[in-house]
Amino acid sequence: MAAAHLLEIVRRIEGRGAETVALLVRQWASAIFRYAVATLRADSDPAAALKGAIHRPKVEHHKPLSRDQVADFVKALEGYAGYRTTVIALRLMLLTFVRTKELREAPWSEIDLDRAEWRIPAERMKMREPHLVPLSRQAVELLRELHTYTGGRGFLFPNYRNPKTCMTATTLNRALERMGFNGKDSIGFSAHGFRATASTILNELNFRSDVIERQLAHAERNKVRASYNQAEYLEERRAMMQQWADLTDEMAKRKTNVTPIKQAA
Repeated sequence: MAAAHLLEIVRRIEGRGAETVALLVRQWASAIFRYAVATLRADSDPAAALKGAIHRPKVEHHKPLSRDQVADFVKALEGYAGYRTTVIALRLMLLTFVRTKELREAPWSEIDLDRAEWRIPAERMKMREPHLVPLSRQAVELLRELHTYTGGRGFLFPNYRNPKTCMTATTLNRALERMGFNGKDSIGFSAHGFRATASTILNELNFRSDVIERQLAHAERNKVRASYNQAEYLEERRAMMQQWADLTDEMAKRKTNVTPIKQAA
C-alpha cells in the first residue's frame, strides 16, 4: 500500500515534467525507509520497489555554437548593455574555454599577466590536477582591463552584492538570455557550451586531439603520460590558444548580419 501511494506521488511530480525531482523524491524516501528498517521502525523499504519505474530524463550535452553563431555572439557581446565585467567574463569563457566554476571562483593570485599564464591549482579543478591556461593576447588585454575594475579585490569576478564572494552561477546564463542565446525561443546555448564550441571547431581545424583534450583539462588515465603531456604539449597549446583567439576575431569581422540585441535589465 505504501509503495502504491509513493508511486502515485512521484508519478504526479513526473507528470509535471520534473523527472529529476521525482527521482530524488524516490531516493530520499528510500533512504528514510532504509534507516527505519535499520533502527527497527519499519519492516521494509517500499520505495525500493519503484526503482526503474520512473523515467530518467534524457541527458542533454552542452550545445556548441556554430562558426556563424560564434560571430553572432561576439558581435552581440560588443553591444551588451549589462556590466562590463560580465562582458569580459563571457569573452574569457570563449577564449579560455575553462569550466564556469573555474572562471567565477578565480582569484587574481592565479593570473600572471607578464607570462600570459593562468595557473589553476589542483584543489579548484574537477579532476584534482593543476591546470595551466596559456593566455592569448586578447585574453591578456581583457584581464588588464578587468584589473582596473576588480584588481584590488580577491576574485577576478566578485559578487556585486557581496564582494567577499564570487560571481553567482546564474550571472553568465542570465546575460546569455538577455542577448537571446539562452532561454525561451532561443538556440538554448548556456555558458557550459563554450567548451564544446572550442572542442568542436578546433577538431574540425585538425588540431591534435591530445592537445585539445589537455587544454580542456580532461582526465588522462595514464598518470605517467599525464605528467608528460603537461610539459610536452605546452608550446602547442600556447599556439593553439592564440590561433583560436585570432579565429574568433576573424569570424566576427566576416559576419555582417547580427541578431538584434536585447536590452539588459
